[in-house]
Amino acid sequence: MSQGWDTSAQAWINTVGEFGDWGRRYVLDSPMLARVAQCQYQQALDLGCGEGRFCRMLAERGIPTIGIDPTAALIDHAIRLDPTGDYRVAQAEALPIDSASMDLVVAYLSLIDIDDLPRAILEAHRVLRPEGRFLIANSQSFNTAATPQGWTYETDGSRRFCIDNYLTERKIDVAWNGIRVHNWHRPLQVYMQLLLNTGFTLCHFSEPEPIGIDDAKADRYRRAPNFLMMEWKKA
Repeated sequence: MSQGWDTSAQAWINTVGEFGDWGRRYVLDSPMLARVAQCQYQQALDLGCGEGRFCRMLAERGIPTIGIDPTAALIDHAIRLDPTGDYRVAQAEALPIDSASMDLVVAYLSLIDIDDLPRAILEAHRVLRPEGRFLIANSQSFNTAATPQGWTYETDGSRRFCIDNYLTERKIDVAWNGIRVHNWHRPLQVYMQLLLNTGFTLCHFSEPEPIGIDDAKADRYRRAPNFLMMEWKKA
C-alpha cells in the first residue's frame, strides 16, 4: 500500500499539518466524529493512519486507538507527536491484530491506496468484534474517474466536471502540494459488493457538505463532491 508514500511522506506531513487539509477540516472531520459519538467504543483501529491525526482525535475522546500504516516515515512522525500512542508499521491486508479485538475500525481516505482491497476488507472484518463498526470515508468513485480531466473550462467560460471510464477499475496517478502517489479508481459497486459479501451490514451512508466555509471551492465541491461516508456493522 506504499504507492509512492515513502517519497511523499514529508510533503504529506507539511500539507496536513496540525489541522488537516481542506477536505478533512471542512468536510469530513465533523461528520466522522459525529458517527463515532453514536457508540461507546472501547478500542479502535485506524487503517492507513498516516501521521496519526485521527488517532489523536479519537484518543482525545477517550477511545484508545491503534494506528497502522505501511509508511515508516509517517509512523515515526505519529510517534513523535504522540509518544504514548500505539502506532505500527503494517499493511491493512495483513493486520498484526488479534481477531475480534476491536469494536471500531476506521478507514479515513485510505481504501483508495490499497492494492488488495478484498483482503483488507476481510482483515477489517476479522479483527472486529460482533456488532463492531467499520467507519469509512472514501473518495467518490465518480470523482476518481475524473482523473486526469476533472474540472475543465468551456468556450463560454463556464466550468464542467468530466469523468470517463467509470466502470474500469484502475490505478491512477495523483499529485498535489509535492505529493505524488498512486490511488485506485474503483466503481462504487466494487466497494459495496465486497463489504456485503464479507458479511457487513450497511447502517449509514452520507455525502457530507462543507461545514463552516462558503467560498468558490465549497461551491465547486457541492457541484461535484469529493467524498462519501459509510458505516458498516459486523453481524
